[in-house]
Amino acid sequence: MRRQKGFSLIELLIVVAIILIIAAIAIPNFMRSKMAANEASAVSSLRVINTGEITYASAYTSVGYSVVLSDLGGSAAVCAVGTGASQTGACLIDNVLALASSAPTAKSGYYFLYSPVGNAGTAYTVQGPPAIPGVTGGRYFFTDQTSVIRYGLSSQPNQTSSPI
Repeated sequence: MRRQKGFSLIELLIVVAIILIIAAIAIPNFMRSKMAANEASAVSSLRVINTGEITYASAYTSVGYSVVLSDLGGSAAVCAVGTGASQTGACLIDNVLALASSAPTAKSGYYFLYSPVGNAGTAYTVQGPPAIPGVTGGRYFFTDQTSVIRYGLSSQPNQTSSPI
């Protein structure tokens, strides 16, 4: 009797089933770790914005805090020169972060919504909502001129929300 070499259909189906089970276990863990990484990046971005605002207010004392978030950034060509910084392009933060205020310009799954408060240059707030809640991030972030970063789980946090 001659026996053929190779795998039977049942053996191949069992291997495919095992691979699918392993993938079903691994993918949700990957998604949770990706969300955690995006949230950590958002917190870091808010720290960078706070530092940029403090530096901006020190450099442009007649203006105070910036009018819009993009004032803290600047194009790569202007910032590379080293002398191209101005009130509307201070080259203090990465331009990707400075422009991450609406679709499709999210940075690491988060938007950063900047608003001046009160008299121009005296205060600001930054909201950090996830671009796709529950997918790119689960927490919403907030900071202001106090540099305290706060968070909320289901809505936009404010000055009274829990600090990180």
